Amino acid sequence: MKIVSLNGWGGKLHEDLTAYLRSEAPDILCLQEVVHTPDTEKDWLTYRDGDHVLQQRANFFRDIARTLADHQATFCPASRGVLWDGAQAVPSQWGLATFVHRSLPITEQAQGFVHKAFSPHGYGEHPRSRNAHAIRVYDVETERYVCIAHMHGLRDPQGKTDTPARRQQAHRLVDLVRRVAQPDDGLIVCGDFNVEPDSETFAILGRLGLTELVTSRGFQGTRTSHYAKQGRFADYMLVNERIEVLTFSVVVEPEISDHCPLVLTI
Repeated sequence: MKIVSLNGWGGKLHEDLTAYLRSEAPDILCLQEVVHTPDTEKDWLTYRDGDHVLQQRANFFRDIARTLADHQATFCPASRGVLWDGAQAVPSQWGLATFVHRSLPITEQAQGFVHKAFSPHGYGEHPRSRNAHAIRVYDVETERYVCIAHMHGLRDPQGKTDTPARRQQAHRLVDLVRRVAQPDDGLIVCGDFNVEPDSETFAILGRLGLTELVTSRGFQGTRTSHYAKQGRFADYMLVNERIEVLTFSVVVEPEISDHCPLVLTI
């Protein structure tokens, strides 16, 4: 089973990203920063937040669902705000999504918020609402259950240091996982956590019996050349002792986002 976790950057590098997914063919894709604008046929819209202006793939969720046509697609909205078509405001949803190959039965799942709650009238003030999604699947070939959970951690303009909000975020993620995972399950927790490698987040997640793979295997960061700021770590993947890691990599090439894909084969 191949699991990929990726912050998709709103589909800004759409063509490269979809080509990569066709080639990589993950069984499960955990995708963060997903745009869903079902009331427009536009390919591209613009996100504006002060001086921060970014082109977004208007129906990023739909596009990836079409790319992974043999997968069950679930979109988990964190907020409903506005993107722009020139001077015209276009209501749009933003969140994360999970894509599971149809050969893998999803026996249980839960989604919930790790910071704040759903924001229906705009993206809100920073740090904005953030959510997570957990699924439990049955692997027919190995006759075992595996729980996979991913989150998009809050972004704080002050940086990635530990804060009370990030501490609460980690505890909420643990609570969500415990709603879905059973004691004997293989467990994988991943996503864009938006924290440094020494964050207390990992001690809190360690209570689930998890070991982090990115730093423990010597990778030097998870950001691509499209990210110009300091701090090269954002994305992480953790597993428990019931997961046999066949391969794990932080994919540097091709660059399909300002984040690197994390690819785990079990």
